[in-house]
Amino acid sequence: MNSIAIVGAGLGGLACARVLQLHGLDVTVFEQEPSADARPQGGTLDMHGDTGQVALRTAKLLDEFRALARPEGQQMRALDPRTAEVVIDETPEGDFRPEIDRGQLRGILLDSLAPGTVRWGRAVADVAGARLTFADGASHDFDLVVGADGAWSRVRRALTGVRPGYSGVTFVEFGLDDADRRHPELAARTGQGTMMTKVGGKALVAQRTSSGHIRCYATFYAPEDWAAGLDFADAAAVRAHLLERYAGWHPDVLAYVRDHDGGFTHRPLYVLPVPHAWTTTPGLTLLGDAAHLMPPLGVGANLAMLDGTELATALATAPSVEEAVRAYEAGMLPRSIETAKACASGLHDLLSDDLGSMAA
Repeated sequence: MNSIAIVGAGLGGLACARVLQLHGLDVTVFEQEPSADARPQGGTLDMHGDTGQVALRTAKLLDEFRALARPEGQQMRALDPRTAEVVIDETPEGDFRPEIDRGQLRGILLDSLAPGTVRWGRAVADVAGARLTFADGASHDFDLVVGADGAWSRVRRALTGVRPGYSGVTFVEFGLDDADRRHPELAARTGQGTMMTKVGGKALVAQRTSSGHIRCYATFYAPEDWAAGLDFADAAAVRAHLLERYAGWHPDVLAYVRDHDGGFTHRPLYVLPVPHAWTTTPGLTLLGDAAHLMPPLGVGANLAMLDGTELATALATAPSVEEAVRAYEAGMLPRSIETAKACASGLHDLLSDDLGSMAA
C-alpha cells in the first residue's frame, strides 16, 4: 500500500489517521482551513459507550478522553416553556455518554498524530478517482482518497453526486459567556448538562461546556428562505425576531435569547437522503457527514469516529485496499441508514409537544 489521503481534519478523519498510524500506514490529512484554531470548534459532544468510546479505545486515546470528559454533563432537564417549571431532571448513573467539548476532543486527536500529518490550507479543487487536485493547481495520486470533508463533501460529489437537501428545520445558535458569574440564574436553570424546552413546533436548547460557556440553539420549522431580509450581522434585529417568534413563552425562558452575549449564527439543517449508498468504487470512500449527513441529535460525531477507526482497521488488516473498503462499507452503510432513519424521526420528536420525549 502506497499512501492514503484523508480530505478533512474533522473528528472522523483524524480518528482514521490516528489508527492508520498506529498500524504503521502512510496517511496524509488535507484540510482547507489554515490552522487548527482558524474557527471555533462548536459546543459539547456526548461520547456514546457503544460508538464514540469504542473508536477512542481503538485509537488508544480513551484515557486522554476520560481525563477531560464530564460525566455530570449527562444531566438532562426539560422545562415547561410557558411556566419555566422544571418537569424533568435526570442524570444517568455511570458514564455511558459523558460530555466533552468538541475542541478538546479534536485536540486529543491532533496531538496523537505524527508531526506534519495534517496539511493545513490545502483546499481540494477536484477529485478524479484517487487523484486530488488542489486549489494551487498541484495534483497527487493516492491508493485511496477518503472523503471526511463534511456536509458539502467534494469527494462525495465525485463518488455519488448526491447533495444534501433542506430538512425543513433550522437552528439559530447563540451563547452565554462566563455564565456562572454573568448569568447565574440562567446557569442554574441550565444545570450541568443540557436544558431543553419546546412547544408548538419550536424548541430552545441550552448546553453547558467545560469553560462555563452555555451554547444555545433556537430550533423551529421554517421554509428554507425564512431569513430572507433578516441581517444576521444585526444582532438586535435577530433578537427581536426570535422574541416575537417565541412570544408567549415564560420571561425566564426567553431570558436565554434576551440576555445572551454577542451575535447569532444561522444554521439551517441539511440532510442526505435515506438511504444514501453506493457501489464500492476503486480509490474512493466516505465517512462521517460526507457519507451520512443526518440531523444533529448526538450521534454524528460518534458515528464519524467509529467510521474512521473501522475503515483504518480494515485497511490495516485486509489483503488489499479494495477488499478493505468493501468490508468497511458493508458494515458502515447499513448502520448509517438505520441511524439516519431514527434521527429523522427524532428531529420531529424534538419539535413535538411531548416534553417527555426530550429525556429519551
